[in-house]
Amino acid sequence: MRIYADNAATTKMSKKAVEAMMPYITDIYGNPSSLYSEGQRAKEAIENARETVARCIGASPKEIYFTSGGSESDNQAILTAAANGKKEGKIKIITDAIEHHAVLHTLRKLEKEGFEVVYLPVGAGGIVDADEVEKAIDDRTFLVTVMYANNEIGTIQPIRRIGGICINKKVVFHTDAVQAVGHIPVSVVDDNIDMMSASAHKFHGPKGVGFLYVKKGIRLHNLIEGGAQERGKRAGTENVPGIVACAAALEESVSNMSLHAEKLTSLRDRLMRGLNEIPHSALNGDPVQRLPSNANFCFEGIEGESLLLLLDDKGISASSGSACTSGSLDPSHVLLAIGRPHDVAHGSLRLTLGNDATEEQVDYIIESVKEVVSYLRGFSPVWRDLCAGKSKFLL
Repeated sequence: MRIYADNAATTKMSKKAVEAMMPYITDIYGNPSSLYSEGQRAKEAIENARETVARCIGASPKEIYFTSGGSESDNQAILTAAANGKKEGKIKIITDAIEHHAVLHTLRKLEKEGFEVVYLPVGAGGIVDADEVEKAIDDRTFLVTVMYANNEIGTIQPIRRIGGICINKKVVFHTDAVQAVGHIPVSVVDDNIDMMSASAHKFHGPKGVGFLYVKKGIRLHNLIEGGAQERGKRAGTENVPGIVACAAALEESVSNMSLHAEKLTSLRDRLMRGLNEIPHSALNGDPVQRLPSNANFCFEGIEGESLLLLLDDKGISASSGSACTSGSLDPSHVLLAIGRPHDVAHGSLRLTLGNDATEEQVDYIIESVKEVVSYLRGFSPVWRDLCAGKSKFLL
């Protein structure tokens, strides 16, 4: 038996998404930029997909630009804001310490170019204080970028309030909503969002396709040059099958969102209760203000990599944090930002449940994690020192 519990890294494509894309692989394969009928059928499919995506997030179709995914969308949004801000003589950006690296690395690039970036701290629950965002904004600020929901610990940020502050301060507000779109209600109008990034493979669409929402009136700058695709703002022949499947997956996810959220929240809470029984463990992130599927824990006295490998032997696919940094030996910047000590942050486990998860699977995960943690602690010198009183427990 295999249990896939790493849906924050990627999701299985839905049957509806696969079925939607297949005709555009096998039959309707024309280039959307071509004037003949095969090309125009492909172009029509893209525009229909644009309308579907826009409807799902409360936007206008003309505000949707298809991209290769969340990282590209983040880059284009932030670099666009920077170019526009520079023209107005503004150099300050406000963000937080737990953003995805697609945001953080782009901001560090801008810092080298002379921009000022303020990295706001988060509380122990991993939530940004909207009041601190407001305090940080001054007349040099042109952008606030705060992710909708964290990719590691699952905490949901006060996006609507932050967006409202940005409107009042006349500052552009961007949110990386890669983990949120398709899983919790998102409305770019109600949430006061100016630009928003999303990726299809996080809501049961294909990899390599996503979209960027850009509010009407914001001049979008090109990240990729070379053609007139996406109204001249994103060159390159469009990934028609991917775009069609992205729209189909999002529509399906939004349609079933309430049902799935209720089920997953119940299973997530069951999972958290079970893992909380492990001595010297701790939930990472706010216990309530979090994504329905996410449970992230630290276990003192063990290494996360060993935990993952042994869980894999038991048929459980999980992670210790972001899939984008899985090759790094450094502890998660997110866990360090919420106050986890360096040694404790190394012993982390992220479990993100899928829509087909069951109580039996959750109970098996709980039992397996308990067994593996106990086994690893059994020959850990760190754990022996803690139990012997040579070191102090931190959890």
